[in-house]
Amino acid sequence: MYDGLKGFRDFYPGEQSARREVTDAIEDAAACYGFREVATPALERTQMYVDKSGEEIVDELYAFEDKGGREVAMTPELTPTVARMVVAKGQELSKPIKWMSTRPFWRYEQVQQGRFREFYQTNIDVFGSAAPEADAEVLAVAADALVDLGLTGDDFEFRVSHRDILGGLVRALAADPDAVDTAGAIRAVDKRAKVDEGEYLGLLSDAGLDRATAREFDDLITGVEDVDDLDAVADAGGDDVEDAVENLRDVLAAADDFGAGEFCDVSLTTARGLDYYTGVVFECFDSTGEVSRSVFGGGRYDDLIESFGGQPTPAVGVAPGHATLKLLCQRAGVWPDEELETDYYVLSVGDTRAKAAEVARGLRDLGHVVESDVSGRSFGAQLGYADSINAETVVVVGERDLANGELTIKDMASGDETTVPVEEFPPASGRPTYEDYE
Repeated sequence: MYDGLKGFRDFYPGEQSARREVTDAIEDAAACYGFREVATPALERTQMYVDKSGEEIVDELYAFEDKGGREVAMTPELTPTVARMVVAKGQELSKPIKWMSTRPFWRYEQVQQGRFREFYQTNIDVFGSAAPEADAEVLAVAADALVDLGLTGDDFEFRVSHRDILGGLVRALAADPDAVDTAGAIRAVDKRAKVDEGEYLGLLSDAGLDRATAREFDDLITGVEDVDDLDAVADAGGDDVEDAVENLRDVLAAADDFGAGEFCDVSLTTARGLDYYTGVVFECFDSTGEVSRSVFGGGRYDDLIESFGGQPTPAVGVAPGHATLKLLCQRAGVWPDEELETDYYVLSVGDTRAKAAEVARGLRDLGHVVESDVSGRSFGAQLGYADSINAETVVVVGERDLANGELTIKDMASGDETTVPVEEFPPASGRPTYEDYE
């Protein structure tokens, strides 16, 4: 017998049906805003990720040489792929471009709670708009999807920040602005909650801030608890930070108009570690703290399309990860039931296959989930199977019933049953059960 690979999972029907329900909720929310589905390949050229993230990224990829001698990698994220797609047909696409995609990705990394080597995300992106409304719409789609899953503002929060505020503040405070490593300082902020204070301050020092300035910087960003607190940051950061603060305020105001404002909190200690983020960024967290890590995140990446050889194209997106979202839904008690559901089981007794098949087809034509015997089992075995798949109603097609011009309708929850004339079942519409004929 073979064991599955570490970090790769099997999903049996019950769990997969719950996952499908969650995926549908996310995609349906995005579709309501006009996001269109795209499909993307499992393999890309390794160099695309090296150019974006550096040579060290290869250690985190499932990368190899294919039979044609090409260096390829299984896609670890979607953003570079959709950037490539936009570059390829950018002049043919109406702006803004609004795409979504649900698919697996692969990264060779340490397996832990909510993190696997094969993982699933729904990516939702807007290309071609720098307006605050684009950022707000992405926040609104994410909020609508979570609410549609049964979550409330007591369950989750979006911690919203702006990388230009952080970068501008670092440069304004540094003794030598030209020598400071802005990206390194932002990465340090991203690690703030994951390392001890000494290591965090050391990372800021490595980025070009002395210890005293690093503490001053940290005091400023941690002192922001709402929009009004941004005034002090703007005063300390100069014109660049003032512009970024104004942009953040505009995004939050638009998010409020779009119905997502109640879920948004200003949090300048939220940074998102990937260097391609350029403006507003956010992360979704469990409000209770029981799910200790970020559930998912997103933000603006205005320079990526141009770095791939395209025209300057602003972009913003979000990518709910399904594994961490499951942790949040389970904690809140809204993860869908993983039991199988079946509307009807058509039970055949004796030489009644033709009629049983006709009844089953009629029920399926009405859009119902219907199973019937394909194994030549006895009456009792069929009834046991119907119970195992949680059939709500069993339709018994027996030789004696047919001789009397009838079918038997059995309610599986109560065990009650009654008969119905053959010509009346199934009806032209609806979902008939025992109660309709008792």
